[in-house]
Amino acid sequence: MKPERDLEKTYSNKEFVEKLRRLADCIEANEQFEIQIAGERIYVPVRAAYSIEHEREDGEEEIEFQIKWDHPGS
Repeated sequence: MKPERDLEKTYSNKEFVEKLRRLADCIEANEQFEIQIAGERIYVPVRAAYSIEHEREDGEEEIEFQIKWDHPGS
């Protein structure tokens, strides 16, 4: 079992757009999405669920694009 992890990585606008385009292409093609974040390769399965979260508090706003999935046998 992999250790728990909670981190945030900041990308340049160009890098972020490239990742979003690759993700969109994989979703449209019904293919697994792969991404490396802080040295760990992540494999997002086709069965993943996608959502968008909006938060507002203390004069700040945040939008999070979320991708969630369960590991088989969990």
